[in-house]
Amino acid sequence: MKKLVTPVLAPSLLLLPTLAHADFLADSKANLELRNFYYNKDFRQPEASQSKAEEWAQGFLLRYESGYTAGKVGVGVDAIGLLGLKLDSGPDRSGSGLLPYSARTGRAADEYSDLGVTAKLRASKSTLKVGTLLPKLPVVQYNDSRLLPQTFQGGLLELNEFDGLALQAGQLRQVKQRNSTNEEDLTITRGSKKNITLGRHSTSDRFNLAGGTYRWSDSLSTSYHYANLQNLYRQHILGLVHQWTLAQDQSLKSDLRWAHASDDGGSNVDNRSLSAMFTYKLGNQAFALGYQRMSGDTGYAYISGTDPYLVNYVQIGDFANKDERSWQARYDYNFASFGLPGLSLMTRYLQGDHVDLLTRDGRGTEWERDTDIGYVVQSGPLKNVGLKLRNSTMRSSFGNDLDETRLILSYSLPLW
Repeated sequence: MKKLVTPVLAPSLLLLPTLAHADFLADSKANLELRNFYYNKDFRQPEASQSKAEEWAQGFLLRYESGYTAGKVGVGVDAIGLLGLKLDSGPDRSGSGLLPYSARTGRAADEYSDLGVTAKLRASKSTLKVGTLLPKLPVVQYNDSRLLPQTFQGGLLELNEFDGLALQAGQLRQVKQRNSTNEEDLTITRGSKKNITLGRHSTSDRFNLAGGTYRWSDSLSTSYHYANLQNLYRQHILGLVHQWTLAQDQSLKSDLRWAHASDDGGSNVDNRSLSAMFTYKLGNQAFALGYQRMSGDTGYAYISGTDPYLVNYVQIGDFANKDERSWQARYDYNFASFGLPGLSLMTRYLQGDHVDLLTRDGRGTEWERDTDIGYVVQSGPLKNVGLKLRNSTMRSSFGNDLDETRLILSYSLPLW
């Protein structure tokens, strides 16, 4: 386990016992999540050196959040403990993203663990957090799609002093990917047909961000966020979300997003993206249509390993290649009306075209089909036990054809 507590945080943590009082302790909470994960990806390429990735692992996520000490400036501490255990793997089927593995030998680690600590301050309605962060903002969203979540080191200030206005500003310095305990500098997601190239700077240890969301009413909000991955790219993101109640048990949600990214001296990033999702909800059903379009010299720019803020980023693909245009049709159903609360279904289909193939004439196409079936036990001794089956098919005229299945058994236990 590497660098459990950073030198910057250690003095703050030593002071906490002398500052602790009833609110610090009484407002604290802890939760243990157990996550059993089976992953199977068939590469469907006859000439591939590895025909599939198939692994099974058990994860433990212990989260602790303290309250705050008394006074105008309250002090607190959060912590997250992570442990992953290998249940099944092999040199010919490793690399699923569940476990750390050696590219040289192909063997996955038997276990890996990490501890993240965050010091926090609260004044009025605003907070400052320094240490381990799991950001979920338009410019950076941590990835939690495997056994253990991706985490960052940095600082984040959240200001909530004005009614309806939430502001954020911060800096991220390093990242630990979802299947690693090593701190790394940050870089850009590349590959596929994004046409993103880097100069003498391939990584950066400065990701500066700022922005906010203003809620005009209970049904309408707008947002603006800015980010700079130093020496690599700058990005501006605008968003609008509107919820329109049509009748009892009927609503229409509009989610519009626009982004512009340019280079910061060490890359060729030049992208403009427009994405929109419209969701009509009728009782226990939801019907959605999405559209996404890329323009500029490159595809969409985002930090490697994170979830991009795009409506057509789904289980396998992000549909964010150079010049790509894509649409999505989605259907959700909640089986509560059939007397089966906790059972849900999601299915969607995405089609992308007009991809610039970069090396030859013509345009590329791709499509993806996803289906999720989930059930969460609602009562009894197994209450909160969840089971989710996720299946996906990806076909591409310029990339790998993929078939993927994930089976996730989870349980969340409040400790106090």
